[in-house]
Amino acid sequence: MLSFASLLRFLRICIFEHLKCCSLLGCKSYGTPEKKQSPDEKVFQEIKKSRNKRQKPMGWKCVDNCCWIVGYLCTTSWLLLFLLYIVPVSLPGLKGPEIPGARLKREGLVANHPVVLVPGIITGGLELWEGKPCAEPLFRKRLWGGWGSGFTDIFRRPVCWMDHLSLHYETGLDPPGIRVRPAPGLVAADYFAPGYFVWAILIENLAQIGYEDRNMYMAAYDWRLSFQNTEVRDRSLSRLKGQIEIMYATNGDKKVVVFPHSMGAVYFLHFLKWVELPAPVGGGGGSGWCAKYIKAIVNIGPTFLGVPKAFATILSAEGKDISLIRAMAAGLLESEFLGLQTIEHVMRVSRTWDSIVSLLPKGGETVWGNLDWSPEEGYNCESEEKRQLQALSKENNTRSSTDKSLFQVKHHKKYGRIISFGKEASEVVSSQLPTFSKDFMHSSTSANSSTSRGEFWTEYDDMSRENFQKIAENKVYTTTDLLDLLRYVAPKMMQRAEAHYSHGIAENLEDPKYNHHKYWSNPLETMLPDAPDMETYCMYGVGIPTERSYVYKMSPSDRRKGIPFRIDNSADGSDSCLRGGVYFVDGDESVPVLSSGFMCAKGWRGKTRFNPSGSATYVREYRHKPPSSMLEGRGLESAGHVDIMGNVALIEDVLRIAAGATGSELGGDRIHSDLLKMCNRVNVPL
Repeated sequence: MLSFASLLRFLRICIFEHLKCCSLLGCKSYGTPEKKQSPDEKVFQEIKKSRNKRQKPMGWKCVDNCCWIVGYLCTTSWLLLFLLYIVPVSLPGLKGPEIPGARLKREGLVANHPVVLVPGIITGGLELWEGKPCAEPLFRKRLWGGWGSGFTDIFRRPVCWMDHLSLHYETGLDPPGIRVRPAPGLVAADYFAPGYFVWAILIENLAQIGYEDRNMYMAAYDWRLSFQNTEVRDRSLSRLKGQIEIMYATNGDKKVVVFPHSMGAVYFLHFLKWVELPAPVGGGGGSGWCAKYIKAIVNIGPTFLGVPKAFATILSAEGKDISLIRAMAAGLLESEFLGLQTIEHVMRVSRTWDSIVSLLPKGGETVWGNLDWSPEEGYNCESEEKRQLQALSKENNTRSSTDKSLFQVKHHKKYGRIISFGKEASEVVSSQLPTFSKDFMHSSTSANSSTSRGEFWTEYDDMSRENFQKIAENKVYTTTDLLDLLRYVAPKMMQRAEAHYSHGIAENLEDPKYNHHKYWSNPLETMLPDAPDMETYCMYGVGIPTERSYVYKMSPSDRRKGIPFRIDNSADGSDSCLRGGVYFVDGDESVPVLSSGFMCAKGWRGKTRFNPSGSATYVREYRHKPPSSMLEGRGLESAGHVDIMGNVALIEDVLRIAAGATGSELGGDRIHSDLLKMCNRVNVPL
């Protein structure tokens, strides 16, 4: 699940200006008495009005002016991005630091192993191949991501655009008469939007040491689909298998290095199981295929154990950023009078994307905690903020013995309560929680099992206020409870998606049932391939507050339809761990450390039942440091979930691995967080 916090921060600014524009433009205030005019002044005003009518037949309203203000702000922002990223390149005097690829090339580093790039959720471009009449001008243009002209054209027809990004709610495939397909080639995920890089910086550095189309491939796929449906509809897994075999054969029988990002890590994990199994269940590669063709899998910002924000996305179509925007401009996002209801539209579309369910936390309470325990218990957000402030003033390569531990116990946070209704419910000991039965969530048919009669397919429209009240009265929900809750409030989505995904822990991996594709993307329910020489890396950022659990409240009771729950922005804690209804832990802003690092640090470390061949695994963490100047763009040492793709240290590691270096030659593990303490607290049988 991708973070675009910088874009959302810009959106907040746009909305804030939208709300102020009426006062800035001097819109008419109907509560202010008009100044009396003399007869001559009245005649003059009448003449002026008649001239204005001839010059401007359609009267301009305040809303029109506001839209123009927002348009100008957006245009100015893109211009600034252009000046920031293009002008320094074209003017030698303004150039920033030398890119790592150029420096490593001088040191003698050259392209060696072919590389495959696997993008994550929402970062890959999507193109229109067939659609409704409203989308006729967008044929073969980008509906999502990249530099294509369609990306700007969509703002003229937003409802049409969302219709084409939705999948069929029963099959999870194309709706009738609509075909949207992943963009091909390296441009599929080099930029998400003009000036906002994803893979572009990494591709440029790889090119510096000799990579090009013949030995570098972007494994684009439709990130909206379930992983198995990418093969059913597009043969994406088969094409990936064929491309790896071709690159191996045309590059001197050199094994391939694969670089998955974010959700791409669990997508490629699915591929590893699929490629070995016999057709038609799998790709027919056999048990030795991975050992023959793959040298290393370098997972960047992986979501192996899921992300808690996926629960909030499905439950209320929001995270901390959307919640803040709604608090600032509730009428703008959900005004029934203006017909906006933006959040409902987002939920209607996103609940057709089965890939979101792949991001739900895996391992249940054993991994993510229960009512009174969690692996991150004792995490001190304030000490992390102090460390970041110290890092800005001086460079420290080693931890000072006088620094306070990030896990110094100050407040006992109950992160295992992923969703709590009310701040008090998120803090009190479990014995003080009111006891309510959750049996209503386990009924055979939910209250909204019939076809929705509402305008938006959110699956909330047919539920009564009493059902919502029952949910809120239960106060707290762990990961196990939340899966049951989602099956109750979103039965159509969960029934469809859970045919493709599982979120438990396997008891016996030799059981033939685990040959079903629903288990292949869960690292706790599948095994790494029999490839003892293959290396697996978990590379990710740390040092950024990352969403872990939420304080919720009921939506206003005067709303007759819509989303009944929302994050409680008024809930703040005595320290920075709870802000705006969101509890934070260490991570890369999108993925907690536990999800990114557990498998490489413990689950796959050595010979375990999840890694029977004992292939080597490495953890490489990159501590966040904000940009020190505009020439750094989004930061040469940023550890953000997407920004890390421009992190100099990560780029150097990536280039060295592609050139043939092993994990031990890189220096083995590099861990800045308290990942190992968390792993010791998680009791998963190995």
